[in-house]
Amino acid sequence: MHDTKPATQPDQDEEVLEVKKFLSTITIVGAAALVLSGCTGPGAGAGAGDDELITVGFAQTGSESGWRSANTESMQTAFSEENGFKLVFNAADNKIEAQIAAVRGFITQGVDAIVIAPIVEDGWDDVLQEAKDAGIPVILEDRTLTADESLYAGWVGLDFKSEGVKAGTWAASTFTEPTNMVVLEGTTGSAPANDRAEGFDEAIAGSQITKIDSQTGNFTRAEGKTVMEGFLQKYGKDGIDLVYAHNDDMALGAIDAIEAAGLVPGEDIKIVSIDAVKDGMQALADGKINYIVECNPLLGELAAGLVKDVLDGKTIERATFVQDGEFDQEAAIAALPDRKY
Repeated sequence: MHDTKPATQPDQDEEVLEVKKFLSTITIVGAAALVLSGCTGPGAGAGAGDDELITVGFAQTGSESGWRSANTESMQTAFSEENGFKLVFNAADNKIEAQIAAVRGFITQGVDAIVIAPIVEDGWDDVLQEAKDAGIPVILEDRTLTADESLYAGWVGLDFKSEGVKAGTWAASTFTEPTNMVVLEGTTGSAPANDRAEGFDEAIAGSQITKIDSQTGNFTRAEGKTVMEGFLQKYGKDGIDLVYAHNDDMALGAIDAIEAAGLVPGEDIKIVSIDAVKDGMQALADGKINYIVECNPLLGELAAGLVKDVLDGKTIERATFVQDGEFDQEAAIAALPDRKY
């Protein structure tokens, strides 16, 4: 008897060969598909990367006031993923060294753009040059600095000197008898503190107002209260007629100190402030503050627009100003129901 296997072997060999050809065809098709998908993937071809987020590092000053909190919220909303951004946020707690270190961190991370609200005006040249060398554009938000303009693309914010002029103009026209004034200054060396002081002083020049003292409260309610307590101890209850506060939070601190001293804020001691945040506006509506010049914190949308324009290679304005309003008690009462900050 003969084994039947040799008779069937050729058919099996043909089957194996056909399977190998089939598998080889699948491999070739799969490889071709991978090549094609690689050609149309991120970084290749027209429109590639359209779905990628723009990474932006934002160096905020801190969280020293209600204005700053509203400003931060505005920036976080504008630079959201829904709007095409990935925001890397850092609040430096009003420490300039920490803020500069944060910007250097953004450069190391290789972000697409950097936005800075400078704590102070000076000391930025080196780190801005590092950003420029790395090809990372910088936008300034809220505050300005003294570095060469070639080191940053542009700025968006408020006219701080004009705010000081408006506050001073109201004071000069309101106080027509000899008036002793104390000043609660913002953070020493910051643009708003410098400019609001200069504008106010220009506006009251030749008026009946005499500045008897001035000290920084660092834009905070707690320090504003402490400084005002010192002024009251130094000059007595009858020695101060007017307080000029560089922001609402310090004005609110001054109110606490005035009330603790048994005086009536807005009557025994008048107060003029800058910001127009809700707490300040409520104090104005209640008669505890007498006049407020607005400083709009909602800068996020404008800042985000500038970042996109710069990255698209468009030329932007060196300075983009946001308009401010002014409020007396009646205007504050009318504005409060719809106030966004």
